[in-house]
Amino acid sequence: MARVNEFPDEGELVVCTVQSVKNFGAFVTLDEYGGKEGFIHVRDVATGWVKYIRDYIREGQKVVCKVLGVDAAKGHIDLSLKSVNEHQRREKVQQWKNETKAEKLLEIVANRLGRTPDQCWEEFGYELVDRFGTLYTAFESCAMDEDALKSAGIAGEWTPVFIEVAKENVTPPFVQIAGTLELRSPAPDGVERLKAALKKGLDASKEELHIQYIGAPRYRLVMTAPDYKTAEEAMKEVTGLIISEIKESGGDGAFHRDSK
Repeated sequence: MARVNEFPDEGELVVCTVQSVKNFGAFVTLDEYGGKEGFIHVRDVATGWVKYIRDYIREGQKVVCKVLGVDAAKGHIDLSLKSVNEHQRREKVQQWKNETKAEKLLEIVANRLGRTPDQCWEEFGYELVDRFGTLYTAFESCAMDEDALKSAGIAGEWTPVFIEVAKENVTPPFVQIAGTLELRSPAPDGVERLKAALKKGLDASKEELHIQYIGAPRYRLVMTAPDYKTAEEAMKEVTGLIISEIKESGGDGAFHRDSK
């Protein structure tokens, strides 16, 4: 929801639309703050001497800037383009896109409930932001787990519709990690023991796991999970179980995690 009556904080990253470019700087509007005007001085456009400012910024462009200072009384917002690195820019743009999508999803929720988006914001939108950090995170959490609202202590007759819209429109995020598992068993039925150990690990995995034979004694393991911490923990648990099973029968094993 556009924060029309608010100003950004100093140090905050904001998404802007470039309105006009002059030799001395660029005037922009802040997309997340109701189109409030901001200014990027030429010295804050890029590192070093800027000979042609339009080599770095142009009208109509979406840019991510860092807020250098705010004078709410005068309505002045000073911004810096050069203070934002590429990683920060990508992360902020994705966040902005997510929140833009979330607001459209809330409009769908409002329509199905027979209410206006503003009414939904007042009834539960702000509470969702307070509990989940962002509105999009609330939708994303419900897409992954329909009990997410209940777990957060949020209830209401609107929740089934919210969950329904989340599941219809949000693809849960995931990450993948991989590695090579080396297994050896000297037992006469070693091959069967290896298969049994791998199956036990596969069945025990709490996350999505794929195991591929790539040539004795190596197996390729790919773990898919919502985040890296969960993936790493799941992989550690599974490989530990498999290796333990093989060692009990006199064999040995080792797992080599791919470099990140």
